[in-house]
Amino acid sequence: MSPYLLLSVAIVAEVVATTAMKSSEGFTRLWPSIAVVVGYAIAFYFLSLTLKTIPTGIAYAIWAGAGIVLIALLGWIVHRQALDLPAILGMGLIVSGVLVIQVFSRSSGH
Repeated sequence: MSPYLLLSVAIVAEVVATTAMKSSEGFTRLWPSIAVVVGYAIAFYFLSLTLKTIPTGIAYAIWAGAGIVLIALLGWIVHRQALDLPAILGMGLIVSGVLVIQVFSRSSGH
């Protein structure tokens, strides 16, 4: 299986877990709390599989960049959290950085 597919599963699981963390209200609601624990377990398991072939720094840069953007978008959609222009521009820079790594870095594990 492609290490980037494994990394994508890890990112989605982490985003679901982090979004559920807000919904858990400090781990006082059962089902969102269970989603947090299960989501992070899946996320770290799949991240560990990617580290067999993708360098740690590269995998973590992609994980963090994609996670920041996806969590901010879900916060906006699910929890009605505002995104102002500086936040949107900053996330654009994060996405640009991940793209630079993927397109130009020789250490990205292609």
